[in-house]
Amino acid sequence: MRVTRLLSLALAACAITGASAWADTNLTIAMVNNNDLIVMQKLAREYLKDNPTVHLNWVVLEENVLRQRLTADIATNAGQFDIMTIGLFETPMWGKQGELVPFTDIPASYDINDVFKSVRDELSAGGKLYALPFYGESQMTFYRKDLFDKAGLTMPEKPTWDQVAGFAKTLHDPAHGVYGICLRGKAGWGENMGQVGPMMNGFGGRWFDMDWKPQLTTQPWKEAVSFYVNLLRQYGPPGASSNGYNETLALMATGHCAVWVDATVSGGFLTDPKQSVVYDKLGYAPVPFAKTTTGNHYLWSWAFAVPKSSQHVAEAQKFIYWATSRDYIKLVGETNGWGSVPPGTRTSTYDNPAYLKAAPFAKYTIEAMQTADGTHPSVLPVPYQGISFVRIPEFQGVGTEVGQQIAAAVAGQKTVDEALQSAQAIAEHSMREAGYIKE
Repeated sequence: MRVTRLLSLALAACAITGASAWADTNLTIAMVNNNDLIVMQKLAREYLKDNPTVHLNWVVLEENVLRQRLTADIATNAGQFDIMTIGLFETPMWGKQGELVPFTDIPASYDINDVFKSVRDELSAGGKLYALPFYGESQMTFYRKDLFDKAGLTMPEKPTWDQVAGFAKTLHDPAHGVYGICLRGKAGWGENMGQVGPMMNGFGGRWFDMDWKPQLTTQPWKEAVSFYVNLLRQYGPPGASSNGYNETLALMATGHCAVWVDATVSGGFLTDPKQSVVYDKLGYAPVPFAKTTTGNHYLWSWAFAVPKSSQHVAEAQKFIYWATSRDYIKLVGETNGWGSVPPGTRTSTYDNPAYLKAAPFAKYTIEAMQTADGTHPSVLPVPYQGISFVRIPEFQGVGTEVGQQIAAAVAGQKTVDEALQSAQAIAEHSMREAGYIKE
């Protein structure tokens, strides 16, 4: 009898332990390897204190690799991830296809109306919100004000690319480790094409005409890509064709760039004395333009979404609410400094005096985000949406292959004309295969 009772107690204990184990939730998060998201990974320990049954598995990937992995996961419904870091390109398409779980019962405490409507709209499809933004960004110009002052140069309020090229030429001093300009050169639709696309728009070009015929050998493309290639080859750092966002950010932060044109989100990193040697030497300006400001700077957001293949939808969305909340922004501000909080998502951030004092670049972020119009990316009529991308599934392949051709021109392996002729052929083949070109 005593043995039976002991056995019963032991089985009951096992049942309780088993129930507790089954209650634990493992969330696998696919994340791009940039600074703001690495900070979030570290601060997530605060979330785990209040959610002890949750375990976070981080898959941190380089930008191009992340996009390949997530696209493959969605296409095969593999279910490798519970939370995906995606952006304005993928979210509406995947949401419309039913590949993402919409955010329908957003807690009142989250204050969704505090999130910029322009970003919410870009993360929606069919009236449903399919991702919540971790940060939002556009483009701007960062420059070494100390070098400008020493050379007697003044950055205009609205610089042109020709003016920026002149500054780069004057300040290019590779013997002392300073390069006139840094720009993304690494191939990828979100890497070098994130720079080339808006620049091309600013020269008056477009990716496709109204019949979806590629326009990559037209005069605006030739002018824009020639300008970009010459700028990097003459006044850029060595190996520019291998430098993506992270590499150029590091070059700027360590004092090796006189001018850098890139994402507004970089301001928080560059003004952090613990991470940047130029934190007190920076000046700021809008992104340069060539012939027009239409489409010359993009709108982007890295956001969190839950794929339909996740087995932990409620838990995943709960974590996303925390990671994109006003409380999280406050946590970053109090832990890492207000200048380093995720920008470009919430009105309350830009109403906060502590942030505005710590972020001299804040007004440029807002102005750029407010004037970036993905529905009108070109002065010419286009059948697509998107400034630094074309929101069709085929663009991931087309954009990356075109980026490879242009990177080859930067590396001196091809002329600009050769690169664009190859790019045109690639784009035409892809668009015919996909049925966009009917003839």
